[in-house]
Amino acid sequence: MILRATLLAFALATPAAAQSDAAAQARAAVGMLEDAALQLNAADGARDRVRALTGTIQAFETGLAAMRTGLRQAAIREAQLSARLEARDEEVGQLLAVLQSIGQTNPTVLLHPDGPTGTARAGLLLAELTPALNQRADQLRRDLEDVQTLRTLQTDAEERLRASLTAVQEARAALNQAMAERTNLPMRFTEDPVSTAILIASTETLDGFASGLSQIVTGENINIETPVNIEGQIGALPLPVQSLVLRGMNEADAAGIKRPGLLLATRPRAIVTSPTAATIRYQGPLLNFGNVMILEPRADTLFVLAGLETVYGEIGQVIAAGAPIGLMGGAETGGELSTDGDGTGTARSETLYIEVRQDNVPQDPASWFRTDRNG
Repeated sequence: MILRATLLAFALATPAAAQSDAAAQARAAVGMLEDAALQLNAADGARDRVRALTGTIQAFETGLAAMRTGLRQAAIREAQLSARLEARDEEVGQLLAVLQSIGQTNPTVLLHPDGPTGTARAGLLLAELTPALNQRADQLRRDLEDVQTLRTLQTDAEERLRASLTAVQEARAALNQAMAERTNLPMRFTEDPVSTAILIASTETLDGFASGLSQIVTGENINIETPVNIEGQIGALPLPVQSLVLRGMNEADAAGIKRPGLLLATRPRAIVTSPTAATIRYQGPLLNFGNVMILEPRADTLFVLAGLETVYGEIGQVIAAGAPIGLMGGAETGGELSTDGDGTGTARSETLYIEVRQDNVPQDPASWFRTDRNG
């Protein structure tokens, strides 16, 4: 409830033109974090603890992103008001002096030298001026109160962010344990460790490794079919992690290197989930890509995800859409308490690379997934 009151104070402190959006973001952030806290409490007793914890982590990530965005708007507004008040210091001083003199002046001093007529005219002029002066003073007073409210909000929100970060860390630790204990997933085929090791040793590119995977499947269970028909989902699949697109397919990086996939910027320790039901074709370290997860959502189609720190599951397992497949790397430090909004990307220090391959031919992932570049 304290968090709700704090964020509503933020909404009320914003200017009228921006108040609607700010209030909506504040309410959304409150709801997301409160729901996440409830989910974390309920996860221990959930029948599918993995799914419950996955939803909890995603809820925390979404709520924290909304909180940061709202706080960034508050910081910008506070800076604008402070700058405006500082620039008007002289005006404020003059205004206060005039109002004070009006309030303390003896009425006989205000007699006009031209006599009663001049005094009457001066009185009318002063009567017209005083409300305007009072209105200006009231506006300055409101600006000053807004600055004080916004500063209080930002101080309080840092404590809320720390508490939420602690909670999401607990959820990730619980998820690691739950994944280690999970043994009930169906297996579509049995891994051949020797052949996989030989393929890794002889592979020099991600392309070559993905192409060779189809040659090492043994012991396939013909009773387990491709998990789902994804034809109708192409173009609308969710990205596997909360992220921003850094580079699209075949966009050159700083070194001029082009890759046939998307490069996504994520926050440290972000959870990565399967976009659809799929078979795990490979998981583990590969070349210089860090940990790699290769999913097969249907025959002759592969999703290649590279750059994870932690990977879940076993080769050959069939997993459901939204199932956790790993966590990004990096450490949550003081930078995670930054109020930078998601639009800035400054706190997204980790990168996940995604390829989509059909019949061993790279496809544009932007035509498969919903991204911020889809408009």
